[in-house]
Amino acid sequence: MLLLLANNDDDGGEMRIPYNWMTFIDGENLTIRAQELAKQQGLELQAGECFERDVFVWFPPHRGWSHAVLENAEQTSLVYRALRSHYYTSLIRADAKIESTRERLWALGFEPRVFKRGRERAVKGLDIALARDMLSHAFRNNYDVAVLFGGDGDYVPLVHEVKRLGKLVYVAFFDDSTLSPELKLAADRFIDLRGLLTQAWSPS
Repeated sequence: MLLLLANNDDDGGEMRIPYNWMTFIDGENLTIRAQELAKQQGLELQAGECFERDVFVWFPPHRGWSHAVLENAEQTSLVYRALRSHYYTSLIRADAKIESTRERLWALGFEPRVFKRGRERAVKGLDIALARDMLSHAFRNNYDVAVLFGGDGDYVPLVHEVKRLGKLVYVAFFDDSTLSPELKLAADRFIDLRGLLTQAWSPS
């Protein structure tokens, strides 16, 4: 479902049609690794609009739907605003706390999917929900590009299946030892979030 809108490419030659896109964010995976990297770099992730420890993290001042969070956004051939930005996470809290977390993620521009869990992370339930949504939207032709925020190798079959449906898949994560090499190679494009983390959370 490509928009009938074209931009000149960087060479001033062939016209490119920007892609409709959606994001699918493994919030637990993203948050845990962001906390580790921030500690290594001496950055302070302050609890508030864009961060709750072990639950969610984002990159101020960007909204969840903005392609400004993507490295070299002008080269990704994406429309400026994502059609949907899905954020998946879980927490050990009462229903009221889950609802307030959903409201905070919604305020950032996300479609929030917040699961209640026990002492262990709700990895399987979260991963299944993400995979189901990413596949169902691809099958319904609701996007041209899926941007997957996650580094787990378990997502490799999902990426291949979405590509078989004729879609592009970009993977956005921190390019370090925690990133699955197979997932990076399965992606049509990889976006390293390390610079964005530093830029977003460095003291002004």
